[in-house]
Amino acid sequence: MRAAPNRISLLILVLCNLQSLHAQYKSKYVIPFIGTDGTGHTFPGPSMPFGMVQPGPDNRDFGWNHTSGYQFQDTFLMGFSQTRLSGTGINEMGDILLLPINPQKSQAKNAYFKTSEIARPGYYALTKKDDVKVELTCSERVAFHKYTYPEKEAQLFVDLQHGLRFVFDENSAKPLVLASEVQVVDSITITGYCSTSNWVNRKYFFIIQFDQPIAKSTLLPRKEGQQAPQYLLDFQLGDAKILNVKIALSTVDVNGAKQNLQTEVNHWDFDKVYGYNRNAWNGYLNRINIQASQKQKEIFYTSMYHLLLQPANIADVDGKYRGADGVVQIAPNNAFYSTLSNWDIYRAAFPLLQIIAPEKIDGIVQSCLLHHKAAGFLPIWTAWGQDNYCMIGNHAIPMILSAYHNGFKGFDGAEALKAMVETSTKSHINSDWEVYNKFGYYPFDLLDNESVSRTLESGYDDWCVREMARKMGQADIENAFQRRSLYYKHLYDPQTTFFRGKDANGQWRSPFNPLMATSPLNNPGDYTEANAWQYFFTPAQYDVNGLIELPGGQQEFTQKLDEFFTTKSQNPNKFLGQEAMIGQYAHGNEPSHHIIYLYGYSLQPKTGQRYIHQVINEFHNNTPDGMIGNDDCGQMSAWYILSSLGFYPVNPANGTFVLGSPQVKKAVLNIPNHRRFVIKAKHISTENIYQEDPTFNHKLLQRNFIRYDEIVKGGRLLFQMTNQ
Repeated sequence: MRAAPNRISLLILVLCNLQSLHAQYKSKYVIPFIGTDGTGHTFPGPSMPFGMVQPGPDNRDFGWNHTSGYQFQDTFLMGFSQTRLSGTGINEMGDILLLPINPQKSQAKNAYFKTSEIARPGYYALTKKDDVKVELTCSERVAFHKYTYPEKEAQLFVDLQHGLRFVFDENSAKPLVLASEVQVVDSITITGYCSTSNWVNRKYFFIIQFDQPIAKSTLLPRKEGQQAPQYLLDFQLGDAKILNVKIALSTVDVNGAKQNLQTEVNHWDFDKVYGYNRNAWNGYLNRINIQASQKQKEIFYTSMYHLLLQPANIADVDGKYRGADGVVQIAPNNAFYSTLSNWDIYRAAFPLLQIIAPEKIDGIVQSCLLHHKAAGFLPIWTAWGQDNYCMIGNHAIPMILSAYHNGFKGFDGAEALKAMVETSTKSHINSDWEVYNKFGYYPFDLLDNESVSRTLESGYDDWCVREMARKMGQADIENAFQRRSLYYKHLYDPQTTFFRGKDANGQWRSPFNPLMATSPLNNPGDYTEANAWQYFFTPAQYDVNGLIELPGGQQEFTQKLDEFFTTKSQNPNKFLGQEAMIGQYAHGNEPSHHIIYLYGYSLQPKTGQRYIHQVINEFHNNTPDGMIGNDDCGQMSAWYILSSLGFYPVNPANGTFVLGSPQVKKAVLNIPNHRRFVIKAKHISTENIYQEDPTFNHKLLQRNFIRYDEIVKGGRLLFQMTNQ
C-alpha cells in the first residue's frame, strides 16, 4: 500500500527535525579522555557545567601524575570518588570512594577492562574484571552510580578515609581526614561529615542512599591514624541485579546534603539524570558553532567542555555555603563559586567566560567579594571555598576589573575597588606590601623565592587597581597605583636586557642564567615556574609600549621576540611547566600564553601567526595525550578556543582581544538576546595560514584588535587568508 502524501510529508518533517536535533548535539564531539594521558591532568568522569560534584574513577590517591585521581595509562582501580579538580598541578578532593565488588571474584576487584571505558558529557562507564558494570552520571550536587552485577549477591566497599593527596609516596603523608562523624541511619541511608587537611582545610557533609536495602554492614578495622570509617556492605539484589546509589554533598551540614538530594534527584531514574546533564552541556556547547574538520571539532568542543567544568558553584540549593572563615552564609542568587585558579584563569578563561557564559560572571565576582569579607583579601586560589594561597599575585583583581570594564553591573563598583585596594595594601601570604613599597620591588634576600615574578605580577594587579580607581573617579588611588605599576622597571638590567633578581642593597643576583627555570620546587630562584626569558614579557599585559622601549624600541623588541622563539632550552622540566617548547616559548605553562600575540605589536606580525598555527597543530590533539601541560581549570583550553577563533586577550582586563590567525573556516558565536558574532576565514587552507586585511562589519579594521563590546553586540569579522 502506498503511503498517503500527507504521511510522507510528515515523515520527512520528522526526519528533518531529528537530523536538526542531532546536529545540535555538540556533545557528540566531546572526548573527555583528551588530556588524561600525561600532564593534562583532566578526568573522564561526568560533571555538570560549573557543578559541585564530579564522580569518576580513581587509579591512585597520590602523586603528580594523578592530581585528578586518574591517568589513562594506569590500569589499577581504587574505586569511584565524587569530587575532583580538572587539570591542576596539585591533588585535592576525592571524597567518598565507592567500589562495587562481585564476591565471587573478589580477587579481581581492582581491575577493569580498558577497552570497556566510555566517557561522554554526563556519562562514564566501564566493566570491571569481576564482571561488574559501572555507570556514572550526576546533577549539580548529586552523584548517581548504577552498578550491574553478574549475580544477585553483591558487595560495595565504602571508604570515607579516601582523598587525593599531593605526595609522591603513599606512605609519606599524614592522615588526610582529621575528624569524622558517620551514621548508618537505616538500611538504605548513610550520613555524616569529614574534616580534611590537604591542599586546603575543609569540611564536607554527605548523604549516601541506596535503592536496595543493606543486607549486612561490616565496619572494617582502622589503620593507625585513620579517623574515618570504611565499610563493606552486602546486598541481595532483585532479578535486574542492579544497585543504584546516590551521593549528595554540602559544605554546610547533613540537612543541606539531604535537601540537595531531594531537590535535584528525588527518583531512581539514571537515564533521566543523564539526559538532564547532557542537555545542559549541549545548551552551553551550542553557544559556538564552527565549520571545521572532525578533528578540529573534537578538540574545540572538548576544550569548551573543559573550560566550563569550573569554577564550581558550592552553594546548596537554598543558597547556603560555608565561607573562608568557616561561617555559614546565604549566597546571592544561590551561587557561591570556588575552584578559582586565578593565576591561570584570569588570562584567557575568564575573558572567554564573559562571552559564552555571561550569566555566571556577576556571581563569580560576588563570590570573590564575599571571600574578601570573610578573609580580608580577595581569593588567590580557592577549593571548596577555602584558599590554598597557591601561586603569586592577587589575580582576582584583573578579573574584577575585566568584568566591570565590560559592563557587568551585578556587583557594587565601590565595594569592588575597596576590596582591590585592601588586598593590595594589607599584607597577607605571598604579599608583603611593606617590603614592596619600601624598595619598589621584592628583594630576593628578603623573600625565600620568586622575587622577580612577584614584582612583575603585582605590577599588573597595581595597574588594574589604578584603572578601577580611574573609572570610579578616585584620583589619589589612581596616582598611587600608577606609580606602583611601574615598579617592574626597577628590576630591568640593561646589560642583560632581562628582569633580574635584586637584593635589598640594589645588587643583582649572581650568577645569572636567563635559561634556568625556577620555582619553589628548586630554590633559590626568582621566577615562578618559568625563567627570565618567559617573564621578560609579563609587563606587556598592561604596558606594552613601556616594555618595547626598554630594549631600545620596536626593532629591538621584534628581535627579542625572534630570539625568544629560537633560543634552545636547557633541560626543560615538566614540573616547572617547561613543555611544548618552541625556543623559550613554553606552551605548557601560563606565563608564555600571551607572548605569541605580542608579534601583533612588532614589525613582523605574521611571524606570530605562523607560531600560532604551529602550536595549534603540534601541541593539541584529539587523543588522550593531546594536551601538553596542565589544563589548569580550563586556561589551556581557553587558549585553544580563542586562538582557533582568531584572537586572544594580551591584556585580559581592558576588553581587547589582539588578532592572530583563525584556525577554522567559520565560527558563529551565539550571543544572548538573539545576536550573533560571525567569524569567517576566507580561502583558509593548510597553506593559507596567514591573515591580512581583516574587516569588521564590512569595513577595514585598521587596528590589531577587536573589542569585547563589539563581539557581544554581534557583527561580522572577516579575515583574508593567504600563504604569504
